[in-house]
Amino acid sequence: MTVSQTPSIPFTSAEALATLQETCETAGLSDQDARLIRLGENALFVLPAEHVVVRIARSVEVLNDVRKEVAVSAWLNDAGLPAARTTAHKQPLIVKGRPVTLWHLIPDSGSPATLDDLARVLRELHSLDVPADLGLPSMNILSRVSERIEAASVLTDDDRDFLLTRRHELQSAYDALAFPLTPCAVHGDAHNENLIRTVDGNILLIDFERFAFGPPETDLAVTAIEHSVGWGTRADYDRFAERYGFDVLAWEGYPVLRDINELKMTTWLMQNVNEDAAIAQEFRNRMHSLRNPDEPRRWRAF
Repeated sequence: MTVSQTPSIPFTSAEALATLQETCETAGLSDQDARLIRLGENALFVLPAEHVVVRIARSVEVLNDVRKEVAVSAWLNDAGLPAARTTAHKQPLIVKGRPVTLWHLIPDSGSPATLDDLARVLRELHSLDVPADLGLPSMNILSRVSERIEAASVLTDDDRDFLLTRRHELQSAYDALAFPLTPCAVHGDAHNENLIRTVDGNILLIDFERFAFGPPETDLAVTAIEHSVGWGTRADYDRFAERYGFDVLAWEGYPVLRDINELKMTTWLMQNVNEDAAIAQEFRNRMHSLRNPDEPRRWRAF
C-alpha cells in the first residue's frame, strides 16, 4: 500500500516518528507509548501496546532489500534456524516514500547473546542449503557506501574525495581476493547484537537487510574487526574462532576485509552526525583513523 512518497525529506528522528505515526494509521496499530530504539540505516520503534517492532528504511531505493528481509525471515524459520518473524500484515508497506516492515516483538531476557552464541548460529547459517527461489543477491560488500558519501552534507570536498578514492581502492582489492571457504548464505552484519536471547533461553537471529550469497569470511571478519577497534579482548575473539572452526585473522586476505569494514562503519555513523554531538565527535575520530591506518583504533560503539 502506498500512502505517499517523499524520499527527499531528511531521515531524522522527527521524520522517522512522523512515518511511524502514519504507518500505525495505515496498519491499524496503536502508537501509544511508541519508543525509538535505534536510528541508523533504519529507524526501529517498539509499539508496546501491540508487541510489535516497526522497521523504517531510509528510502524507497532500498525496497528490494526490504522485500528480501521478509523472504529471508520466512526461509530461516522454515529451515529451523530461530529468527525474527514478520506480522501477518501484507509487507512491506510504503509510507512517506519509505519501506516499512512490522515484526513480532521478541521477549528479550535482558541477558546479551555471547560470541559463543554467534559462532554457533553462524556455523548453522553457513551450512544451510539456499533455495533457488529465495533469490538471494550476490554479496555487494560495499553497497550504499558511495551513496552515503555523495549524500553527506557534513563532508569537506577533501573528505569526500578521500572516501570515494578509498572505496574504489578497496573494491579493487576485494575483487582480487581468493576466499578459502565455500560460498553460502551470509548475514552481512554478523555481530552478537544481532542476536537476542529470549526469556526462555533461545537465541534468535535478527536484521536481515544485508543477507546475501557470498564468502562466509565476510561474516567472520565482523567479530575480528570489533576486537581490533577495542570492542572485545583477543581471548574473546580466539574463543569465537575456535567455536566456529576458522580464524579469519590468520587468513592473508583479512586486512582487506578489515579496511572495508572500517570504511563502512565510518560512513554508516556519518549519516547521523547531526543527531548528536557525541556521534559527530566519533565520526571525526573514525575519519582520523582512516587517514592514519597505522595508528591504534579506539572507537566508541553506537
